[in-house]
Amino acid sequence: MCGHRLAGVTRRLVAVHAHPDDESITMGGTLAAAVASGVRVTLVTCTLGEEGEVIGDDAAGLVATGADQLGGFRWWELHHACEQLRITDRRLLGGAGAYRDSGMAGMPSADHPRAFVRAAPGAPGHERAVTDLLDVLDEVRPDVVVGYDADGGYGHPDHVTAHQVMREAARRAGVPRVLAVVRPRAVFAAAVAGLDVPDGLLAPKDGDLAFEVDDATVDVAVPVGWWAPVRQAALAAHATQVRVLDGGFALSNLIAQPVLDVEYFRLLDGVPVPRALDGGPATDLFAGLG
Repeated sequence: MCGHRLAGVTRRLVAVHAHPDDESITMGGTLAAAVASGVRVTLVTCTLGEEGEVIGDDAAGLVATGADQLGGFRWWELHHACEQLRITDRRLLGGAGAYRDSGMAGMPSADHPRAFVRAAPGAPGHERAVTDLLDVLDEVRPDVVVGYDADGGYGHPDHVTAHQVMREAARRAGVPRVLAVVRPRAVFAAAVAGLDVPDGLLAPKDGDLAFEVDDATVDVAVPVGWWAPVRQAALAAHATQVRVLDGGFALSNLIAQPVLDVEYFRLLDGVPVPRALDGGPATDLFAGLG
């Protein structure tokens, strides 16, 4: 992903994520590479991740059932992760505190009046959330918006809502291309098989992992191996949520996951992505946009 300052034109990319840490876990290498190549990257985070679990004892009292201060702490972690990725334009959707982490499906936290799941289509807050994101898109005027697929990657209500809000706002803004971050199933299975799982962590099983799609549905494959140390530093900044491993990471569920030297995306809406000369996926989010 290079050459985005040609002829005085700066490419613009908006990434929409549900919680702090999602940006680093799913597309940290892509975002770092984009910034370095001259792309203007804007990160929109929809909630503060208040309902997250915590790794380790030091911050255990911050959780929603304790001091309920985890959201502010995770915003601080996001700030430091963005320093590693060199992202300077980061936004909280609607401003700090506008939307709250809904928690996993079936949790009572979804009943909170500010729960982001209330921004789903048909819910009272949907139009407000779409308008909040539309304000950002109208200001930035991105060439590409990246986020999640319709299932949110793994079904988390906030991820699903982020997809729904993103897609509608991008449609209204006339964004040329909207992409979802994915993991090609066969490629990811090979990486899982080669992962060295440290003592105390669990090897992933079928159903444990997320964002998986058929390999043939991938439209863009961005090489990010050069940016792997930056991505790992960004992951490490999310210390309440992520344990960094050699070649991977683990969340509070203690399931080890690999990180890949390529990050993958598929087209949701907009200008089709041309195939590479070898017939494989393009290697540039902006391929074919002129």
